[in-house]
Amino acid sequence: MTALLAIDLGTESARVCVYAADGTPLGRGESGYPTVYPRPGWAEQDPEDWWRAVVAATGAALAEAGSPAVAGLAVATTASTVAVLDAEGRPLRPALLWMDARASAESAATAAAGHPVLAYAGGADAVEWLVPKAMWLARNEPETYAAAHRITEAVDYLVWRLTGVWAGSRMNAVCKWNHDPLGAGLPEDLYATLGIPDLCDKLPECIVPVGDPVAPLGAAARRELGVRGAAVVCTGGIDAHLSLLAVGGARTGLVSMVSGTSTAFITEIDTPVFPPTVWGPYPDALNAGRWLIEGGQVSSGSVLTWAGETLLGRPRAELPHLIDEAAALPPGSHGLLVLDYFMGNRTPLRDPRLRGAVLGLTLASRPVEIYRAAVEGVAYGTRQVLESFVGGGVPVEEVYVSGGIRHNPLWLRTTADVLGRPLRLVEGDNLTLRACAVIAASGSGQAGSLAQAAADFALPTRTVEPDPTHRDAYQQGYADYRAATDATREIAHRLTAPPGSRAPV
Repeated sequence: MTALLAIDLGTESARVCVYAADGTPLGRGESGYPTVYPRPGWAEQDPEDWWRAVVAATGAALAEAGSPAVAGLAVATTASTVAVLDAEGRPLRPALLWMDARASAESAATAAAGHPVLAYAGGADAVEWLVPKAMWLARNEPETYAAAHRITEAVDYLVWRLTGVWAGSRMNAVCKWNHDPLGAGLPEDLYATLGIPDLCDKLPECIVPVGDPVAPLGAAARRELGVRGAAVVCTGGIDAHLSLLAVGGARTGLVSMVSGTSTAFITEIDTPVFPPTVWGPYPDALNAGRWLIEGGQVSSGSVLTWAGETLLGRPRAELPHLIDEAAALPPGSHGLLVLDYFMGNRTPLRDPRLRGAVLGLTLASRPVEIYRAAVEGVAYGTRQVLESFVGGGVPVEEVYVSGGIRHNPLWLRTTADVLGRPLRLVEGDNLTLRACAVIAASGSGQAGSLAQAAADFALPTRTVEPDPTHRDAYQQGYADYRAATDATREIAHRLTAPPGSRAPV
């Protein structure tokens, strides 16, 4: 029997699954790694930790599966987690995690560049993306930037560890590096304008479409991972974006909403639209001839973790009881409002300097009420994103939901109620891992086209209907959320200004 190997490098851990050729999971493994927060808004990890975790998780998955021969494998990672490496692939500094928001000034500079390729990114590069982070390195750590042989995303680093080939995913290149597959490719003139004229030389040597093979697994990686078989490494990409491959494939009007630490909203359209409230439209990022649209909440599940574990001090094992208590409260009955901008706003506001807030506190406020308000605040942020899609001309007809939200019934139910639309909850598998299995099956020749493999590997869903009796309470809560966002923006910007530069009131 030949098998497929899927690798998902997330925010906190590497997850690996071995699949049979028909998509049946055979074995799983997971191994974590730490994140360091040197300053507010900064987040870093060690790329060597990623590889150690991949090795450990792969060994566990293969052992559980009975060590079958592997026909193909694919990798997905968080987007915009940027590694800085020497000529031997060794880290020159810790990697800048996707949520790292230190490059806000650099992001603003991209908005002022006026380059035509930025139309594919809503007019500017977000603070999280590789290009602003490279700019920050060049400005603030010039010696490290100059010494860097490669500045790459996490997925590129893992593909290099697996194959010895520097191959970038076209998905990441189009979505995060301003690569134009319909025109000039990598925009050297834009990079020069932004003060990083040599960035092209530091990026991966070739850019490969999602699903295409890169190379067989290298000898060193085979030994470390314990893999046997042809093991062709196929091009993956961004974890949430690939989720479209695990819900039967992309079709117009289908939005995949992956809700975990953050929430990503992904869809494809046939004809491009250019609203400033979304990321995209990205040409050929997933499927050639189509346009990928992206939206996002930079902090969603992480807000609930903060509220339950950090603020309220509840151990993780006690959170189900807290969730049940909060679910028993009527919507909006607590008199509290939470803003979910703990790490800024991705879309539609594109403002990395917004900050979270808890409004309406009194001495009578109870922990369970604060948690309930946090869940509602995250759901309001979700509604804000989907409304921006519709307002920008992006159709939203079916919303498929996956990720950590399926383990929190209050979050799931509240999201459906706040949106006022049914949600199709994906049952069973990790969508990113399953998408990697789709890619591995197609790219290694075990299945047909990427679209056919996606259809064959589609997962079942169940529908979560909204409760119409909660509509009025959540309409008022959402209106308050929007008003409070406007009211606190100036204060948030002042609070996030560098020390010594805060203007007096």
